[in-house]
Amino acid sequence: MIKVVRGNPTPEELAAALAVVRARAAAAAALPSGAAAAKDSWADPARIAGSRVPHPGPAAWTRTYWPS
Repeated sequence: MIKVVRGNPTPEELAAALAVVRARAAAAAALPSGAAAAKDSWADPARIAGSRVPHPGPAAWTRTYWPS
């Protein structure tokens, strides 16, 4: 059961949201049991860090995570 908590969606908006939920549920059901879900590349730390390694020095701690 889906319940709208806020707002006043049109029937078309509600149908679109329900279609997305049903498509995701169908895709999850289509996976064989025990199969690992595909990793999302958005959450991959290598996307942010890349291959750059900070060089040692007095301000090296500022370059440990975000590449500049």
